[in-house]
Amino acid sequence: MATVDARPIIAAGGEPFDTIMAAVAGLAPGEDLVVIAPFEPVPLEGVLGAQGFSYEVAQLGGDWRVTFRRAS
Repeated sequence: MATVDARPIIAAGGEPFDTIMAAVAGLAPGEDLVVIAPFEPVPLEGVLGAQGFSYEVAQLGGDWRVTFRRAS
């Protein structure tokens, strides 16, 4: 499982999209991607959903954890 914690990137004023997409490109077959963010990344869910990923969302206090899986 690969994990991208977007919180420090966002806190520094950055945009984590490129980091997340690089992690997606590096996934092994069957490997999941977990993204942790300070808000639900709805646009990312749409982008990866269009690329064949399903996702599971969990709220962790004030943060969000989204697990992306390639549809089999």
